[in-house]
Amino acid sequence: MSAPVKLKFYEKYDKNNVKHYFLKHQDGLSQKLAHYRDVQMARHALHEAGDPGLVLDLPCGAGRFWSVLAENSNRVIIGADSSSEMITAALDNQPADIVKRVTPLKTSVFAIDLPGNSVDSIFSMRLIHHIGESVHRLTMLREFHRVTRDTVILSMWVDGNFKSWKRKRQGQRRRAMGEQTKYQNRFVIPRSVAEAEFKEAGFVIDSKSDFIPFFSMWRVYVLRKI
Repeated sequence: MSAPVKLKFYEKYDKNNVKHYFLKHQDGLSQKLAHYRDVQMARHALHEAGDPGLVLDLPCGAGRFWSVLAENSNRVIIGADSSSEMITAALDNQPADIVKRVTPLKTSVFAIDLPGNSVDSIFSMRLIHHIGESVHRLTMLREFHRVTRDTVILSMWVDGNFKSWKRKRQGQRRRAMGEQTKYQNRFVIPRSVAEAEFKEAGFVIDSKSDFIPFFSMWRVYVLRKI
């Protein structure tokens, strides 16, 4: 099992702001529309993955996707996160009929506390864009390859769209003006780099879909273990 890697951005998820994280996707029309599209893409990815029966949701965060995962009445859900506060928030704030379907697990994506080939699919939304170093992404992907029997569903920021071009231009402009660069905890990963890392970790791409094609950075991949 791989040695744990600490992500600096996760340090902010303490008791004082977990509630904010839970509520932010319900705050305002734009956030609600974005959440609706996220759910739509997640549902499509699960179908593309063959409607897996045993799914590891890692990181589960505040359980935002549990209702989608629970739409399959025969599905078993493991809700896992490295933050015990996040898991508690998910169990406290999601509907009781969904919570009873979920087995909680505190663990790291870099050293998953499960045996090999123990789940049908790993569902990992809105994490990998926080991992800027290739070596760390590969550590995670290899753990996913070890634990899943079949597929991985993950979302990330990719290049080749208007939003990534705009983000790059803004960064160049700030550097040209001598502005101090803030600590970066979100990264646009070039598609060619991401897809090469998938292959190196032992996956092939089953499908991919974009939040808004040619505009948004968000992309969802369905990877199949080989």
